[in-house]
Amino acid sequence: MFSSFASSFSNNLNSKFKFGYRLTKLNKEKIKKILIIKLRGIGDVVLSTIVLDNLRKDFPNAQIDYLVEKPSEPGLLGLKDINRVLLFERNDFWKKVSLILQIRNIKYDLIFDFFTNPSTALITFLSGAECRVGFPYRGRKYAYNLFGPEERGKYHSAQLHLETLKLLGLNYSSNKLHYSINSSALHTAEKYFRDNFIENNFVIGICPTGGWTSKKCDPEKFAEIANALIKKYNAKIFIIWGKSDEGDANKIHSMIDNNSFIAPETSIQELAAMISRCKILIANDSGPMHIASAVGTPVLGLFGPTNPYMHGPYGDKNEWIRMDELECIECNLLICPRKHECFRDLPVEKVLSKVESLISKNNIVIPIHG
Repeated sequence: MFSSFASSFSNNLNSKFKFGYRLTKLNKEKIKKILIIKLRGIGDVVLSTIVLDNLRKDFPNAQIDYLVEKPSEPGLLGLKDINRVLLFERNDFWKKVSLILQIRNIKYDLIFDFFTNPSTALITFLSGAECRVGFPYRGRKYAYNLFGPEERGKYHSAQLHLETLKLLGLNYSSNKLHYSINSSALHTAEKYFRDNFIENNFVIGICPTGGWTSKKCDPEKFAEIANALIKKYNAKIFIIWGKSDEGDANKIHSMIDNNSFIAPETSIQELAAMISRCKILIANDSGPMHIASAVGTPVLGLFGPTNPYMHGPYGDKNEWIRMDELECIECNLLICPRKHECFRDLPVEKVLSKVESLISKNNIVIPIHG
């Protein structure tokens, strides 16, 4: 309902008016309050945090707030550069109206709408902020007077945020991602590792989570990879899972010969804390994959239907793998209409080669006796 209203509103504005004005640059001294808008997946929000250190350099005393959906909130709470987190309720029209009023009352000077859909464009337009940044997508330009890159598919999702800062004449030198883990979650992870591993264990995390069925590597392949890692490195395999992945996690665990541990049910904070304790994480294209990048755990992303150049684990310490030779690769289909060859036929030897690269580039010490 809100999205339809927003789309109709923007189309009417575009057809009748040239609303607002185009700014050519920011007056940094006038910016006291900043709002960053990023909806949808946890991983998307994690990638957007690349702007935080950069914005703090340009606006050392500014209030920086975030607007996200509920699942992304825990990773932002506790970050030193974020003052408050506002929540977008996708299916509640009146809460959206209340949110717009709240944003107007806060009186932001600068809004970055890094999501730029009809709803967030309308929120940005009605915010009252003098400086409104978004992407120049058709039907939404009315909401903004400063713009990020027009090209779609040219930049990695994290890099796109930096390119926006660059166009605005702002600092874009830092490429650090952020994810906050609270002390209770860290304590839970520390206790689990203390009870189940010894200090020099080579613990490799495996995470079967994935937003789409087609993005999820088959349990049989994960188990095949795990058994090869145990044989080559005497690794301890730690299976980390989310609420919808318990069946896959148990199946993987049942197919691993030995040295396999399965995490207890965790909150997203505890899952992040568990990831932070692993030496390496192997994961599908998912929120946990990006969380690993943010908390400093080297990660190998397994890709099939999605584009690793746009959505792969960000940063030089990470790796990704996919079968480029498949004619159906990067199909972007939610459900595979074939035999899921992009994962089922993935050569384990190539996965081990990527793991070796992670070990080398991150100077990971492999114990002689695990």
